[in-house]
Amino acid sequence: MANHSTAFKIGDKAPDFKGKDQNGKSIALKDFKGKKIVLYFYPKDDTPGCTAQACNLRDNYSVLKKKGYQVIGVSADDEKKHLKFIDKYELPFPLIADVDLEIIKKYDVWGTKKFMGKVYDGIIRTTFIIDEKGKFEDVITEVKTKEHTAQIIK
Repeated sequence: MANHSTAFKIGDKAPDFKGKDQNGKSIALKDFKGKKIVLYFYPKDDTPGCTAQACNLRDNYSVLKKKGYQVIGVSADDEKKHLKFIDKYELPFPLIADVDLEIIKKYDVWGTKKFMGKVYDGIIRTTFIIDEKGKFEDVITEVKTKEHTAQIIK
């Protein structure tokens, strides 16, 4: 059984989204018109893979900013959990709390996963690079958590 993978492809228009970050501040796709976005979906705050991915993006944040990217993370964790995660690892970018899975399902990253023999539904780690026109410049489904920035700026 293969893990679920988003149906979105390079060149597709990114679905509109609106959510609240760790501080309860509203973040919407339309706020970033004319900018490039790294919109990354990850399963859970403060787990080994998700921490490695967030810290890789943090450690290379200045490189991403220089290249014009805005980084935004999305998971189903609530604002309080996001705030703890950001404080603990000094993350310089916002994390959207998508507790009702609205954005997660809109981007088609909710699906069946298999981990250590168990099959369950959850967030499929996926990163979307959205260009200045709101289209997918890249869709990264095979995320390497420890080298994620290199995948983004390849």
